[in-house]
Amino acid sequence: MLESTPFFNARNRSESASGRLIGKRAFDLVLAVILLCLLLPLLVVSALLVRITSPGPVLFRQVRVGRFGRPFVMYKFRTMYEGSSDGIHRAYVSKLLTDENPPAGGESGLFKLEADPRVTRVGGLLRRTSLDELPQLLNVVRGDMSLVGPRPALPWEVELMGAAHERRLLVPPGLTGLWQVSGRNFLTMREGLALDLEYVRRQGFWFDLVILLKTVPVVLFSGGAR
Repeated sequence: MLESTPFFNARNRSESASGRLIGKRAFDLVLAVILLCLLLPLLVVSALLVRITSPGPVLFRQVRVGRFGRPFVMYKFRTMYEGSSDGIHRAYVSKLLTDENPPAGGESGLFKLEADPRVTRVGGLLRRTSLDELPQLLNVVRGDMSLVGPRPALPWEVELMGAAHERRLLVPPGLTGLWQVSGRNFLTMREGLALDLEYVRRQGFWFDLVILLKTVPVVLFSGGAR
């Protein structure tokens, strides 16, 4: 039968993937809008704390790499002093990616420096509770990000990761993801990236739902899901 030929199988897989992406986008949009409405008081309080405790903008904007390598501007509450250099972070992440025996994530989690002098007192609180990540719900509404997906990387991080991790860019980056709920405090960066690739292989509605449900206790009891 024609339906069993490679052409029809490929078309069916394409239609299935397209339907999955449409469903994922609809789910993301509805839940992100609901969360923005429910969390509005918390967003306002967080913004006020950032504004009155250190000079500078409330939101931190940074170019990240999205699906298919397209750049987008990601939003976070500002947690650092205005004008802080990214040199310390760049050197740290480069070490995680290139050292033969890279360190695992510490108390602050994978990708985060311990006792970072650039972070304000309120910024430290926002980071520990993951409240600094909430403005990324706007990125989800805009379609730059998904609720669940690989961590949105910086352009220079993508270059360091190399071709072995290009598959991470086949799906939208996420507000949370598999590595965030898989013991991030004990992972090396390479192990975290491997979990991102595993997510790409296993992606689906129910898998996303499981990760979202696991994110809640991680945020509440493990100092954030970053």
